Amino acid sequence: MDKTGEHYLENVRSEFKKLKSLGDKTFTQIRDEDFFLYPDEESNSIAIIIRHLSGNMLSRWTDFLTSDGEKKFRNRDEEFDKLFYTDKDDILLRWENGWQCLFNALDSLSADDLLKEVEIRKEKHSVIQAINRQLSHYAYHIGQIVYIAKHIQYKDWKPLSIPRGKSDEFNRKMGM
Repeated sequence: MDKTGEHYLENVRSEFKKLKSLGDKTFTQIRDEDFFLYPDEESNSIAIIIRHLSGNMLSRWTDFLTSDGEKKFRNRDEEFDKLFYTDKDDILLRWENGWQCLFNALDSLSADDLLKEVEIRKEKHSVIQAINRQLSHYAYHIGQIVYIAKHIQYKDWKPLSIPRGKSDEFNRKMGM
């Protein structure tokens, strides 16, 4: 029996978990007020990016196989409106709710679902295409979150991967 589909689902779940972990580890390095800092007039705050990610996740992953990924309840433009409140708990709840919706949807999928068609804004995608689309979208925005936090923390930033100048040391530890 071909296990490719099962392997794919396990792999994307693992990759989404890694992305969530990057965000979670980033949040531990910043102050509550840093979530709401706008680097400049044209940039989004970490809170805005989280609000957008959560809105996207809830829209895309709710009834994933049976309804268009752009839900009527979503107001995408509002996700990017400047925030005039500083409720970190609200922002983190949105973060967790979005990820929970995503993982629930992934957990409901089987290898047999991977070539089914779903729609996002009336555009047809295979389930694999839709998952990959979201994986790259979330990586893009989580990279923005990490970059903003790293900029804010500057010299106090603790690397989330191999620290600069430490590749050889890491490779030796890995037996390379």
